[in-house]
Amino acid sequence: MTNTARATRGAEAMMDPDRPADAAADLHAYLSYRDTEAALAWLSEVGFELVRRQDAEDGSLAHAEVRCGNVVLMVAGAHAEYSRPALHGTSTGSGLYLCLPSPSAVDRWYFHAVSAGGVPVIEPEATEWGTRRARVLDPEGHEWSVGTYRPG
Repeated sequence: MTNTARATRGAEAMMDPDRPADAAADLHAYLSYRDTEAALAWLSEVGFELVRRQDAEDGSLAHAEVRCGNVVLMVAGAHAEYSRPALHGTSTGSGLYLCLPSPSAVDRWYFHAVSAGGVPVIEPEATEWGTRRARVLDPEGHEWSVGTYRPG
């Protein structure tokens, strides 16, 4: 099968008769945490606001949604002992990228993240492609990159 045929088949698979023809796809990330209350506190320190929370019958967090600008992140409790990828050099190989509006916003985010318990990976720096970036691991080891580069 050619790449064109694969792309066409993929687009057809996304077509849903109940979905408006002009609707665009959305991507929403979620992260699972062993200590959801600590995760929500850390996320609040780096600029996210809790917009939805659903507790389980035992009072523990079942699902939450936090927002920072146009970004919505779903948060769940870890129901298993997930292993986080190890940091090799300056990356775990996967993570979240948060695009911020200015170099100073990158610096502020980084320092808030580290002071709230994040692990420094890349201190705020100018990149060779003319933007600013930084990277931390959150307190449970999820990789967070921030920068002024706007993908797409």
